[in-house]
Amino acid sequence: MKTGLFFGSYNPIHTGHLIMANYLANYTALDEVWLVVSPHNPLKDKKGLTNMYDRLEMARLATENVEHIRVSDIEFTLPQPSYTIDTLTHLHEKYPDREFVLIMGADNLVSFKKWKNYEVLLKNYQIYVYPRPGADVSEWENHPAITFTSTPLMEISSTFIRKAIKEKKNVQFFLPDKVIDFIDGKGMYR
Repeated sequence: MKTGLFFGSYNPIHTGHLIMANYLANYTALDEVWLVVSPHNPLKDKKGLTNMYDRLEMARLATENVEHIRVSDIEFTLPQPSYTIDTLTHLHEKYPDREFVLIMGADNLVSFKKWKNYEVLLKNYQIYVYPRPGADVSEWENHPAITFTSTPLMEISSTFIRKAIKEKKNVQFFLPDKVIDFIDGKGMYR
């Protein structure tokens, strides 16, 4: 089973995330995609991150009854901040029969050399990269571990959505209805 790991804060999860996950699960060699909710990305500021259990619940609500996409809280039990290499080591012990593939945006690939043990990741894993505007990834173009995908370009961000909610703007169609209801019910991002 070839499983793509799509790590993210999902603060909140939005239709851009879902469209990309669906594309990767159905239009590439992946059998499924796991949305791995990260409690804390070491390259991002933890301030402003919503409660990880709320972010997990929104991801679950967004993917209910969706084939080939699962939500994972695997990093909730690991030391923080979460390093991809540590998560993969843990996943291999837990699921030895799976082949894990990393999914990342081209913007993350630009800073990939800052990741903990990035050389080990390149040696042991395939990496599927989705396009991001303005990301210069030319140094990686012929790397055997990297596959550039034709995933639709999504310029929706969680930052944009949080700002829109704070400004009381309509976010319908940017988020699944169940996620909007959850956010409204908890008064999040106000």
